[in-house]
Amino acid sequence: MAGGVKYPEVYLDMLSQPCRALHILLSFNKVPFTVRTVALRKGEQKTPEFTSLNPMQKVPVLVDNGFVLTESVAILKYLVTKYSLPEHWYPSQPERRAKVDEYISWHNTNTRPHTAKVFITEVLIPRMTGSAVDGLRVERALAELKDTLDMLESMFLKRQPFLCGDDITLADLLAVCELMQPLGGDRDVLSDRPKLQRWRSRVQSALGESFDDAHSVLYKLRDNFKSKL
Repeated sequence: MAGGVKYPEVYLDMLSQPCRALHILLSFNKVPFTVRTVALRKGEQKTPEFTSLNPMQKVPVLVDNGFVLTESVAILKYLVTKYSLPEHWYPSQPERRAKVDEYISWHNTNTRPHTAKVFITEVLIPRMTGSAVDGLRVERALAELKDTLDMLESMFLKRQPFLCGDDITLADLLAVCELMQPLGGDRDVLSDRPKLQRWRSRVQSALGESFDDAHSVLYKLRDNFKSKL
């Protein structure tokens, strides 16, 4: 704390894809922040204290000097503006910004739910219920994801290095955190997608240690998953 100004507080569960995106943005850009862990698997999002911050009982949540935000995309855009982060994250030029917004709008009904469904079906449901993995449901989820990956390649990535042009943006950050999620079940959904693999490598290289730090809990989940096979 400096000059009486508190650092932003972020309420996170690092198994949450948007939480990792938020953590990466802050840590990579060296914005001081305080993490308040909310373990969803323990139901901590349902406590009266957390519910008073976010009645929807979801993470992430940002508290910045008393200002509260509860939606991940709004939080990311706010941080870029409030802390004057580099222009490439969320460009001020209207056409470039619109391309980022275009992907993010599409992301919320395509990349996010379809990738999450693979993880939920293959890892989360068996883990919570003790039941065997339903192979047929996993295959259906992968089939739905295929169309999304096709569009990522043909509509967004095309022949450019990042989803919205020559520089990494919030679009890449949100997308990569989602597409990493099935690794918790030791499944790389980009294993037969060299074009998207190269994009992921560029994103990971651009983000450096902040990428692996945020995904360390996912890597542990993967190792645990493999050990039980």
